[in-house]
Amino acid sequence: MSFFGFGQSAEVDIVLNDAETRKKVEHKSEDGRKDKYFLFYDGETVNGKVNVTLKNPGKRLEHYGIKIEFIGQIELYYDRGNHHEFVSLVKDLARPGELSHSQSFDFEFTHVEKPYETYTGQNVKLRYFLRATISRRLNDISKEMDIVVHTLSTYPELNSSIKMEVGIEDCLHIEFEYNKSKYHLKDVIVGKIYFLLVRIKIKHMEIDIIKRETTGTGPSVYHENDTIAKYEIMDGAPVRGESIPIRLFLAGYEMTPTMRDINKKFSVRYYLNLVLIDEEERRYFKQQEITLWRKGDIVRRSMSQQATIASQRFEGSSSATEKEKLPEPAKEEDSS
Repeated sequence: MSFFGFGQSAEVDIVLNDAETRKKVEHKSEDGRKDKYFLFYDGETVNGKVNVTLKNPGKRLEHYGIKIEFIGQIELYYDRGNHHEFVSLVKDLARPGELSHSQSFDFEFTHVEKPYETYTGQNVKLRYFLRATISRRLNDISKEMDIVVHTLSTYPELNSSIKMEVGIEDCLHIEFEYNKSKYHLKDVIVGKIYFLLVRIKIKHMEIDIIKRETTGTGPSVYHENDTIAKYEIMDGAPVRGESIPIRLFLAGYEMTPTMRDINKKFSVRYYLNLVLIDEEERRYFKQQEITLWRKGDIVRRSMSQQATIASQRFEGSSSATEKEKLPEPAKEEDSS
């Protein structure tokens, strides 16, 4: 934009060298809209061109330098305006001077560290973007381009199954077990629930997957719980000795890997929440944290094969055993 309509102005565009071949993925923006962005991983080089197109041919564009930045930042919605940058790289493309014609500038950020996964949540946003800037005396000309970063993990060496015994004294005694405690994002949760003692009239039972986003520190901590999935286990009264299998496919739900203490700004954790409802509409809960991780995009087995294999591997023995009483009936607002 030129001052009072006089002088020269320009349009800036950023084009990646591998734009034709690089994979794109959907990511939800702050307003809930889904758009597609180029996908990158930690350590990958980011390179391309900054195209500067002059709007008025024949007129020169004076500037105080042209640069491009690669930025990773965290923005807390309750602290807007304060952007916490954890990656900040700059490349100078042109020294102060004049542009007499449209021009392209090559750039390359080699083996860029991208330690965290792109995330847009209830109270926080973690984003990576390129920003090209033409510095001018009155008003800079700039263009941003967001990218998405996925963090990949390898199969965890220790992945104990979960076995818990919960109950209300002389009324209810249940054992439930899950085949493991760490799941990749397209995994299958396989488990069983055993009713050892049933003296209250249970009419409904379900397992919820709950995402808990925690932002801030100290007295300024905010928790947001979001129910990602509901899986009905039974509808009707169980009897003593009954065993109910669980098989929950994760691939159909929008989830991220577990994120713990990201740059000391926020965390995202996932829980399996066992919910029992009796005939008097009282709710009973039991929560167990699980770890989610993202593996590479190579799909070696179909989902049905994964479920079959998980069932075959699932054994009753477990190294993670707890004996706890089920909490008192929770209020309705505590159920999420």
